[in-house]
Amino acid sequence: MQFDEVKDATVCYSDIQQLWLGRGINLHQFPFVDGGITAGGNLTGGTVEYPVLGGVLMWVGALFAETDADFLLYSALLLAPFGLLTAWILGRTAGWDALWWSATPPLVLYAFLNWDLPVVAVAVLAIAIVGTQRWSLRTRGMVAAALFAIGFCLKLYPGLFVLPLIAYVFTGGTAHRANGTVGAQRDVRGALAVAGTAVATVVVVNLPFAILGFEGWRASFTFQQNREADATSNSIWYWGLRPLMGHYQGHDVTSEYNDAVAVASPVLMLAAIAVAMWLGWRRYLRDGVYPWLPVASAMLCGFLLLHKVHSPQYTLWLLPLFVLLRIPWQLIATYLLVDLSMGIGVFLWFDSTAGNIDPALPLTLVHIGVWGRALLLIVLFFVFLNSSERTRSQQETGGHAVHRTRPEERTGV
Repeated sequence: MQFDEVKDATVCYSDIQQLWLGRGINLHQFPFVDGGITAGGNLTGGTVEYPVLGGVLMWVGALFAETDADFLLYSALLLAPFGLLTAWILGRTAGWDALWWSATPPLVLYAFLNWDLPVVAVAVLAIAIVGTQRWSLRTRGMVAAALFAIGFCLKLYPGLFVLPLIAYVFTGGTAHRANGTVGAQRDVRGALAVAGTAVATVVVVNLPFAILGFEGWRASFTFQQNREADATSNSIWYWGLRPLMGHYQGHDVTSEYNDAVAVASPVLMLAAIAVAMWLGWRRYLRDGVYPWLPVASAMLCGFLLLHKVHSPQYTLWLLPLFVLLRIPWQLIATYLLVDLSMGIGVFLWFDSTAGNIDPALPLTLVHIGVWGRALLLIVLFFVFLNSSERTRSQQETGGHAVHRTRPEERTGV
């Protein structure tokens, strides 16, 4: 059987193999430089629908490939070390709890579905650097901001984490909890340095592509801006709003629906981000430390829930946060079960739309996945905001974190 005949029926689909054709990858074109987008929304000349570093990774994975199977193999070899790096960092940080990353179904299902392992590794490394005791708070914040910016140039979502990191540095990290001086010392310069580092890194990474091939570079943003929340989006918009507007499965998505999603999705995401930052500030006033990682995790939940597209592999973004924050294991296990229903059901549903199998079971699995995941993301939004970081020191002291304030944090250096 050919790939197109088995990819959905056996739940072995991969974007890596699918995108071998149609993006200049098989022609070994360097991404974006000679690219563009047609009036019909089709990318041309090596432009891909991912940020610039994601495009470079795809190009590297295809360097020695002659077929789509070669491309998948070489890409998997390129991506695997990032998964191992993530496992190592999580293991060093949280001990056996790192198995939520390394020994659960999402890694098997999604590791090579798309190019997500590098961005996860970069984000986890940045989080680990913020928690280290090697450098001053300001230095750690700037290094982490640079890494989050690199992650933004891979898959966008780590850019969200910069906002709560700025607030964490601005409020002095853990220093105020130690000396009981909440609000007495604010590191404005440190916060500006963190923000400036993130912006400068994004500019430095993107500028060469924008100069050498502006149309191709801009086309990737245009493609995502115009992307519809269609049957491949796995989103609450397609399965919730679309039926409410009177459009059912099998009918074309109308412009009214697309226009509504184009406005509602970003507005609600911004609202979720603002609520998370505000609730984090309230917790800071109460506890003395701005909970930057819980806030970042809540932001990610808002993004996953409200973005017009929710690809299955996005679960890999969430898994490390289950490890790094103290979340009830029952909630994690429930999310993984719901995600498994989605990860299997959506591809079986695609197979059923081709008339190969009865759609009843796939549709049931998809609805469990979409609505179960949506409900759990709402719950996790608030659970994350009230969570604490999970470290080995917490395990060794019966679950209570031992906070050691460094002199640099007290002085804001």
